[in-house]
Amino acid sequence: MLSRRFEVSPTLVSQFTYSPLGETVIHRLGEIFQTDSRQNGFYALRSAMILAATDPEGLTVLNVLRRFPSRSVRLNLNRSLNIIHSSSELLEQREAIVGAIQKEAIAESSAQSPVDFSQQPDLRQKGAFHWQQQTLTLEDKSRHRRLPVDLYLPQLPGKQLVPVIVISHGMAGDRTTFAYLAQYLASHGFAVAVVEHPGISSQRFQQYFAGLASSPEPMESINQPLDVKYVLDELQRRSQSDLVLQNRLNLQQVGVIGHSHGGYAALTLAGATINFELLRRNCERDNFLNMSLLVQCKTAGLPRINYPLRDERVKAIIAVNSLSSSIFGERGLSQIQVPVMLVAGSKDVVTPAVPEQIRPFTRLTTPERYLVLIENGTHFSVLPEGTSSSRIIPVPAEMVGPDPAIARSYLSTLSVAFVQRHLANRPDYHSYLSASYAKFVSQPPLNLNLVQSLTTAQLEQAVKR
Repeated sequence: MLSRRFEVSPTLVSQFTYSPLGETVIHRLGEIFQTDSRQNGFYALRSAMILAATDPEGLTVLNVLRRFPSRSVRLNLNRSLNIIHSSSELLEQREAIVGAIQKEAIAESSAQSPVDFSQQPDLRQKGAFHWQQQTLTLEDKSRHRRLPVDLYLPQLPGKQLVPVIVISHGMAGDRTTFAYLAQYLASHGFAVAVVEHPGISSQRFQQYFAGLASSPEPMESINQPLDVKYVLDELQRRSQSDLVLQNRLNLQQVGVIGHSHGGYAALTLAGATINFELLRRNCERDNFLNMSLLVQCKTAGLPRINYPLRDERVKAIIAVNSLSSSIFGERGLSQIQVPVMLVAGSKDVVTPAVPEQIRPFTRLTTPERYLVLIENGTHFSVLPEGTSSSRIIPVPAEMVGPDPAIARSYLSTLSVAFVQRHLANRPDYHSYLSASYAKFVSQPPLNLNLVQSLTTAQLEQAVKR
């Protein structure tokens, strides 16, 4: 591990270490790796990382320590032991809570009417409809944003209005990231718009790492849901005159599927509100082990006003590996009154499942809610291989996790069931949104659990044992 080389350019390392996010990370590491005089090793670490990246041996932990610009590196033992203890405690809690979800899934499955899913339509297969793709370039002049959008339209007999699904990517993604999901949904008869968010896109990160652009701004937390609203507005306008779109799109039955920061955007569009007071309190704490707080806390610097991000056209959402613990809290999440599916990976270290999806699930008040837990799933399990984001930010295989194709199949299958039930108003798809169906399609090593009920009391009871 000490000699493992990270394939990143010196420019990328320099840009990251001088960015607000990078400085926060290095400052925290500097509390552990200190200088001779027992000072925070921030400047020494930054210098060592940049020098190591320019070295022929490349950026390795060992090379960073060699390049540390002092005679010795002092290890803050107390701080290190505290982090190790906290990590062990969180891992134990995570396993206990995963066990509680497994137990709840078994209970729900036992209480459900038996269904022979082998005799039902197999949602793991692509649908019967062919689809057409067109790329739109939308200009939101009020915000000076150019929005590339890939639109997938199913070829249905006659002129039928179909629900619209918008897919919103996370950091360093683009409109190709979830093309597989868009095509799958279109084959099942849904119109899908995959928007590319310019402020956090793979192109923006590529420019940033090349020194040609600044890091993503805190305002992207507002701009991303506004991008989706603008896309819906523009589709509505174009459907009045565009012969291809005319009488095709039901823009009063909209679903949003978002991953990571896109999951956050989906929650805001469904009605979740930013809780600035909770953000302020939580961001003052030194939470070393939840990486998503580094992103959430950037939003704390925005003006504390009421941002109108909810869109009444959005009737159901799926948030995958979303971040929500501090930016919304219970007060913000309780505002959502449309069907919600939260998808979590038990081994996600970017947006950890327990604080970012599982506990937030218990704070939802909407009656139609679903928690999907992919055991051994990570933040990257649902992402396809060879995307622009994976080329810009190389992710080690252990962080991607095992068999991501299984996770992508889960997301495609459950997304179809969810939107058929809650956008197309098909009650016959309700049985697919169950613990029993999750058990039916589950495959090791990414065992699948789906529950519709989980309380804070159940989580606390699990942790106490």
